[in-house]
Amino acid sequence: MLRIGVMVSGGGTNLQAIIDSISEGKLPNCKIVTVVSSKEGVFALERAKKHSIPYAVISKKAFKTQEEYDISLLEHMRAYEVDLVVLAGFLSLLGRRFVEAYKNAIINVHPSLIPAFCGKGNYGLIPHIKALEYGVKITGATVHFVDCEYDSGPIILQKAVEIKDDDTPETLQRRVMEEAEWILLPEAIRLFSEGRLKVEGRKVRILP
Repeated sequence: MLRIGVMVSGGGTNLQAIIDSISEGKLPNCKIVTVVSSKEGVFALERAKKHSIPYAVISKKAFKTQEEYDISLLEHMRAYEVDLVVLAGFLSLLGRRFVEAYKNAIINVHPSLIPAFCGKGNYGLIPHIKALEYGVKITGATVHFVDCEYDSGPIILQKAVEIKDDDTPETLQRRVMEEAEWILLPEAIRLFSEGRLKVEGRKVRILP
């Protein structure tokens, strides 16, 4: 059984996509054992409550240093025997201590085709606003392994989404979620659970 710890900062739509995939049998031998939020009162925690998933709020602001924050996160994940950490709309930067403890076992989903419209400050509607302002014809989503920088780890999966002439940031955000994020994230978890992801430098090879 792959024990998953999901980290959130907002509404938890990607958390819901994982919950749904597990309940539909698309992720056999996978279980979300804990949800960690970076702040109180986010709707993602209501999703965890509804599905009887243990949850906690661990705020970076509560710690004096990055290392203290990392230690707290590590203690929590180890208490729940987490095998894979999934960042599902999680906005705080993880430190080296945490990343190295879960090397190639932390994945993140980002709402653009990395390296476009990514990095510090590019979250929520911002990547979609930038895509429309730039006039690109396609955008999409990326699932990648996490390192100590924003959106810079080896890419696991990507999926393109066409931009329509009448798109707004909100309509584009919704379509990227539906057509890419909610598909890619569970798929990456499935591949990880099957031992089919091999990291070779900056490349991730999907084994047959």
